[in-house]
Amino acid sequence: MLRPSTDDSYRTFDLSQFEKIEFNPQSQSTSLPVIGANTGAVSDSTQLPNTTFIQPVLPQSLSIESAVNMAVQRHPSIAQSIASLSGQNANIDVAKAAYYPQLSGQIRTGDVTSNQRGSQVFAVDATQMVYDFGKVKNSVDIEKTRLSYQQAAVLISIDDIAEQTARAVINTIRYQRLVSIYQAQIKGLQRLYTIAKLRADAGISSLADPVQAQAYLENAQAALILQESNLKQQQEKLRTLLGQDPSRFNWNMPEHLINQSQLYDNPDLQRIPRMISAQAEIALAREQRKQNNLSRYPTLSLVGSLTQAVNGPNPNNGKDDGFDSSISLSASSNFYQGGATGSRDRAASFAEQAARDRLSATYLEINDEMRNYREQIQNTERQILVLKEREKSSALTRELYEEQYKLGKRSILDLLSSEQMFFSAQMERENARFDIFENMIRYIDVTGRNRDVYGLNNIIIQGFEVKP
Repeated sequence: MLRPSTDDSYRTFDLSQFEKIEFNPQSQSTSLPVIGANTGAVSDSTQLPNTTFIQPVLPQSLSIESAVNMAVQRHPSIAQSIASLSGQNANIDVAKAAYYPQLSGQIRTGDVTSNQRGSQVFAVDATQMVYDFGKVKNSVDIEKTRLSYQQAAVLISIDDIAEQTARAVINTIRYQRLVSIYQAQIKGLQRLYTIAKLRADAGISSLADPVQAQAYLENAQAALILQESNLKQQQEKLRTLLGQDPSRFNWNMPEHLINQSQLYDNPDLQRIPRMISAQAEIALAREQRKQNNLSRYPTLSLVGSLTQAVNGPNPNNGKDDGFDSSISLSASSNFYQGGATGSRDRAASFAEQAARDRLSATYLEINDEMRNYREQIQNTERQILVLKEREKSSALTRELYEEQYKLGKRSILDLLSSEQMFFSAQMERENARFDIFENMIRYIDVTGRNRDVYGLNNIIIQGFEVKP
């Protein structure tokens, strides 16, 4: 049978071969602040107390790249988008089928208004398109453009799962650190409670001192439970994404994100899936407008017909139970459709303009998100510098207050407050550090660099490959 050959190249998306994005922003800011790689925003110079995490960690390290790779290889949302892509590729073969002969068969009765109404004729018709001014080619181009749009949808799915996984890894490490700090705080408050109780039992200080210390201790224990719950939620998120128990792994801190995020470089629009999708919509609207214009032209076809009368005369030659064959040329065209052609042309024109406006709107959204993440990172870096100084001063205050408490010059509330302030500064600094990493992950996602940063280019992802 004559039919189009299946093309599996759709499973490889070469970004370098994609239609260039037709967008020229009128203005683009190039004066951007720069954050140094060796600043306090991402350093881990301050040592935390030597305490254990809530979950036992086996000595098996796992990088953020490995976690992302595991997630994209198994997530069903990516499989769903690839299945839709495969379906769209089949639609290209449907459009190409118009190039090939079209066979049809039918049984017709005679003229029901005459004495031939009891006759029956079996007919087989074959139609081969000869020339159609490019209408079939345009239909194929439309389906290919839809395929590009669906390929962009696959990229969006891959990037979404990559971003979710990376953030889950970062937040898992975040809450492991916070749990460790709270455990150290509880240990310190327990020590202060013991000191206060011994002094109260000896009559050196008020009996209210151990009660106040116990209140601070219980408050810290309640806060620890909250952080343990947050950690568990992130681990369950990772369990869903990876299909494995995340507590088995010792997560590596992704310090390399600082350089690989290219935080202050202008992004390549050709790599951003949302921009690719918007550009594909423009191309689709353009092809549909072209299709409407081509519908005004006729289609020339070669038509062959075989008829066999099975009861009564063959109407083509009048012979009883006769056989007849014919070959003819047919030209068909829709000359007038009540103004539908002109209306479709206007609709296609507006659709193309809407697609171009969507491209502009997408660019503005991306640009706004990029600047927002840059500003958050810059402000958080300044905040970390202050928090590091606060941590140093609170550590010194903590030591001085403890000595003064033993000499009776400070109350237990002063000592407990200094203890709480010291660990609060540590927690705020750690939260700020991980806020920077989380914003970097969001920035990487917005600029379409997930596949570059997490090593997803030139590998097979559930049967789909992306080439940069």
